Amino acid sequence: MKKILLLVAVAVVLFSCKNLGEGEYEITGNVKGMKTGLVFLEKQNPMGMGAMAIDTVKIVDGKFEIKGKTAEPEIHFLQIDKVDGKVPFILEGGEIAITVDKDSLFKSKSSGTYSNDEFTKFNEESTKIQKKMQKDVMAFQMKNMAVMNEAQQNKDTATISRLRKEYDVVQKPITDYTFGYPKTHPKSFISVLIVQMMSNNPKFAKDIDGLYNSLDESLKKTKPGKAIKANLDIKKKQVAK
Repeated sequence: MKKILLLVAVAVVLFSCKNLGEGEYEITGNVKGMKTGLVFLEKQNPMGMGAMAIDTVKIVDGKFEIKGKTAEPEIHFLQIDKVDGKVPFILEGGEIAITVDKDSLFKSKSSGTYSNDEFTKFNEESTKIQKKMQKDVMAFQMKNMAVMNEAQQNKDTATISRLRKEYDVVQKPITDYTFGYPKTHPKSFISVLIVQMMSNNPKFAKDIDGLYNSLDESLKKTKPGKAIKANLDIKKKQVAK
């Protein structure tokens, strides 16, 4: 009896796992509150001006499906026809499930692949931290908005610098979480994006080399991974001169 149950379980697993080739993706989506319509799969315009559609599919009974192939993980977006805003996710090889909340797009979730699972967890944790900070952020802004405006008008750099440092203290919980993320998630695509952002900030100059080296080799081969490496090489040449 146990052998029969084991064979049935194996058969179910084999049947449910689709034979996707390297880089092939299959997105299955569900749009809450919408029976029919269109979904546009978009990517960042190479010229840096907004996003561009690379595929369009129909929503049938609230569901849609998009198939294709990608060379490497990359941030993409879903644009629902006649709905303001976009749903970001990580397009990569594998089966990706996306639940779209058309009335509150920030509540939309992507899952199914490691990076999308982590992307959703990262966004959820960031939202929790920001909600806890909200009261302190609003209090700081109400207290210092007029002072900052006056300092900017008078080009009072000392006051501007002081207020920015004080604001950094208020923002510390979210910055600590964000910039600490790559240290604990070396295989997540979110990590390479964060390290790339950090590499353009002189404040983190001493940390980038170590963070880059700790990243999974697959991430170093992505566009942001190569950009970090190129940036590090330039800085090393400048130091050597």
